[in-house]
Amino acid sequence: MLARVCSAAVSGIEGYPVEVEVNSGYGDTIVVIVGLPDTAVKESKDRVITALSNSGFKFPMGRTTINLAPADVKKEGPSFDLPIAIGILAASEQIESDQLDNFVLVGELALTGGVRPVKGVLPIAIRARNEGKTGLLVPAENAAEAAVVNGLQVIPVQNLREAAQFLEGQIRIAPTKVNLADLFNHAPNDDEPDFAEVKGQESVKRAMEIAAAGSHNLLLIGPPGTGKSMLAKRLPTILPPLTLDEALETTKVHSIVGLLKPGQALVLRRPFRTPHHTASDAGLLGGNVNPTPGEISLSHNGVLFLDELPEFKRSVLETMRQPLEEGHVTISRAAGTMTFPARFMLVAAMNPTPDGKMPAESRCSPREIQNYLGRISGPLLDRIDIHIEVPPVKFREIAGDRTGETSAEIRGRVVAARQRQHQRFNGRPRLTCNAHMGPKELKQFCALDDHTKEMLQFAMTDMNLSARAYDRILKVARTIADLANSDRITADHIGEAIQFRSLDRQIWG
Repeated sequence: MLARVCSAAVSGIEGYPVEVEVNSGYGDTIVVIVGLPDTAVKESKDRVITALSNSGFKFPMGRTTINLAPADVKKEGPSFDLPIAIGILAASEQIESDQLDNFVLVGELALTGGVRPVKGVLPIAIRARNEGKTGLLVPAENAAEAAVVNGLQVIPVQNLREAAQFLEGQIRIAPTKVNLADLFNHAPNDDEPDFAEVKGQESVKRAMEIAAAGSHNLLLIGPPGTGKSMLAKRLPTILPPLTLDEALETTKVHSIVGLLKPGQALVLRRPFRTPHHTASDAGLLGGNVNPTPGEISLSHNGVLFLDELPEFKRSVLETMRQPLEEGHVTISRAAGTMTFPARFMLVAAMNPTPDGKMPAESRCSPREIQNYLGRISGPLLDRIDIHIEVPPVKFREIAGDRTGETSAEIRGRVVAARQRQHQRFNGRPRLTCNAHMGPKELKQFCALDDHTKEMLQFAMTDMNLSARAYDRILKVARTIADLANSDRITADHIGEAIQFRSLDRQIWG
């Protein structure tokens, strides 16, 4: 007898339907799986046979053929265990159900018959809803993740027998419900780092506030021990909260990599990724034999912090140039071409010289300094909007009792500036902040008067800035104006934005 069960898989960050066809016939007892299965899928027959036996079912005698359609797409992972087992039960007439066409099934089977969590449930749930399915049978640990998709019954199952009984109508399982309002109104962690703990460095805090308000890339340059890493780790505390669309996009990426905790519904905090400087091209960009997201995609809608920037391989850093401009990364391998989102804030920290001192104080030779700085290319520096020096903290500031502004106070101004940007870019769904403006938006929203134009022209000539740097100065100035609640960009705003481009010219010369 032939049975068909609906399942799904993930390609890139999007789900696609997979139909599991099971035919139970005569002949020698053998199980054949076709449809380009990988090793994990081929091994599922051993897990399924044992799980059926331990769940009180019988494995059918004769030849069992399992087809995973479409047959020209490679199938990966153990998520087809549950639909294959249900298909075998239906083909051998051990269960009778009219719901197999209405529900999508995913789940890994333990040898005991238990259902274990799998990766990529959120994009699968979105696809199931778009396909018009009634619901989704998923492992209980994945239920909250899938339940954020409206218009879909998410049925959590603990084991194979429970799934079979539900499909037959013998038992009822309440669909999992998730209150999105409660999720987004969660209380912040008390142990979260705060900007109030940072002594001094007011100019750096100002630069970080501007970077957060416009989602601008940031480079911190200073001697060791001045607080570059400490400041960077507090940047997420002043970023605006994720919107629902951003949370769904971010969760999809983390889901397919398997970074969600059991029972976690959404990623509610902006990601903050800190890869080590020994990271490879594939680790940062994504890739491997079967393309998977790298650190820049895991930082989507959040922050990618690269500490000790010159210690990264130059080839690794150069791979970020295109994603920084386009907001996504396309990876081509023999297994296929995948596109992953990669709209992130790049925050980097570095010493100005190999021995950590500023060039005028360093004992390193000019050649040694040049070789050290030469690990970072000019095109990459041009894509970093704000360059700021982090000077040593004075003793009276370290020993003093005075505390600075809290992260909550700074975040209030950042959120207000972002709201101004949302109103300005209303009707442009992919444009959410000043850093993402294109030439059309720069012309429309960053008009300058004659005096300000002359000031910018002099700076461009004197500092030998590129056309890209010109655009970035305008974007930063627009953000500074938003923080000042100003509709017009003034000479003061442009002057402050130009200051953030001067440090790299002084050091790289």
